[in-house]
Amino acid sequence: MLLVGSKTKEALKGSGKTTYNVSADALDALNEYVYWLVDQAQKKCAANGRKTIRAYDILAS
Repeated sequence: MLLVGSKTKEALKGSGKTTYNVSADALDALNEYVYWLVDQAQKKCAANGRKTIRAYDILAS
């Protein structure tokens, strides 16, 4: 798992008046999405002839 479960769960729960329950499969799904983002960033970086992944490789997927 790429994500730290406790920190991710804490962020997903929210704070203040509205808090949310987080199921275990939600963390798995988010982790898979992060892996997909990393893969897309690597492909975009390689397509542009670079070896350094930049923020826009991730944000502009």
